[in-house]
Amino acid sequence: MTSISPLSEIARVSKSNQGISIKDSIVSRPPRQNFNRIHALPIPLVTYPLPAFIPHNPLSILRVVYAYVSQAVSPPSSHPPAPYRAYFSIETRSLHITDSSTARALWEKGFFGKGSLSRSEPSWLNREKQRQGYSLVDTSEEVTRRRRDERKRFKEERAKKEREAIERKLEEERSGAQSSAHLILEEGSVSQLSEQIEENGTLANKKADLEDDTRLFVFEPPSIQSTPLISTPRAGTDGEIPSDSILNDTEKGLKSGRFSPIVQEASPAPQQLADIGLEPKFISQAVSNAPDIRNEEHLQLSLEEAFFLAYGLGVLEVYAYEKEASLSTDELLSIFRQHSHFPPTPSARLQPDDPFVLSYVAYHHFRSLGWVVRSGVKFAVDYLLYNRGPVFSHAEFAVIVLPSYSHPYYSRFGEQSRQAPQKQRSWWWLHSVSRVQSQVRKTLVLAYVEVPPPEDMTDGENGQPRDDKIQLSPQASVEKFLRGYRVREFILKRWIPNRNRD
Repeated sequence: MTSISPLSEIARVSKSNQGISIKDSIVSRPPRQNFNRIHALPIPLVTYPLPAFIPHNPLSILRVVYAYVSQAVSPPSSHPPAPYRAYFSIETRSLHITDSSTARALWEKGFFGKGSLSRSEPSWLNREKQRQGYSLVDTSEEVTRRRRDERKRFKEERAKKEREAIERKLEEERSGAQSSAHLILEEGSVSQLSEQIEENGTLANKKADLEDDTRLFVFEPPSIQSTPLISTPRAGTDGEIPSDSILNDTEKGLKSGRFSPIVQEASPAPQQLADIGLEPKFISQAVSNAPDIRNEEHLQLSLEEAFFLAYGLGVLEVYAYEKEASLSTDELLSIFRQHSHFPPTPSARLQPDDPFVLSYVAYHHFRSLGWVVRSGVKFAVDYLLYNRGPVFSHAEFAVIVLPSYSHPYYSRFGEQSRQAPQKQRSWWWLHSVSRVQSQVRKTLVLAYVEVPPPEDMTDGENGQPRDDKIQLSPQASVEKFLRGYRVREFILKRWIPNRNRD
């Protein structure tokens, strides 16, 4: 039976045969992935814009006319060949996508969902292959871990250098004080020494102490242990991290980090193995002989993301585990509204200010403006807004969704017309959230969703409330239902006296 050797073992054997240590050969940083190519599409749709018209080039108008006519006669499809499939889970109140190609497509085209066994991007399979030694591709979790380890080591080395500098300074002061004291004692008597001290004004009235003991001139600092905090530095170095390894996460607006050779040597990339002389047949042999590892991870979509893909873009079909046919958008709206409460609320008791409706209106609003919307539970908010995506830069805005009851219907009927119990939020809560966002350098946005009155409760023309019984229609048209909602945005910033004073 032929044994299967991982890439790391093949690289070690190959380099040992050549008499070169792989640890000493790999010193360059692994190449960065081309995120501009991977995440070229902001949503899982393909657009076909017309060519640019160049006024000083008359032939460009022929290109525009040809593209327009060809698309008018045979319009290309912007949707994928087959709709994506997702399965609604009542237990987790989320939607599961088990197909790996679908999960990868939704993540690369808009950053939808998260891996069930990952921090964000579904990368469990790559991490498992890397753990077993059959893959040398770095995942986002590995990059984050190395970046944090690098920060920790840099801080430890900086603290060590500061301690060594203090020790050297104290040693110089101690040796200088001892030499000056001996020189002064050799030149004159104790009486002459006291006169010099009184003239300098440094140690006045210390004549009696100088006659008894000259140790006043010697300062004995407390002993400081200078044991290195890093017990296993890289061979051939003194354990110091070079100055060019300091991290710079915000350079050019990218989330990047430069790693020292101590961290880089643990994870060589296939291209590096080829650069150091490893034959390609060893890499291809290891990849081809890698065992089939079952992917235990699936992509989780929130209710808002799934409804946006199904209703807003029309690229997702949602199935319930007990049904064979896909659910319509009206059914999805009713089911998601029911399960936004805990425990789920019957459809007859649904209100216009259901949690799912408020959150989806805000989600659809910011997605329509071109933002990449992600969950903000990590920073105590509802959503985080990214300019292009989490792999390109950090989130710029943190959004909190709040209901607004400005319609005359709610001023007439009062609290009884609102969803009960209404969640109360104090100024202490708002101050805490604002302070968190200022610490992580994000701008806090309050998104007020204007809640319309319940259906069949207004006259339609003048919008005046009526006194008949509240009647809701969960199966009504989704477009008609969402048309009455509006979003108002307010930016909230902390007032800091030393920055905002006149």
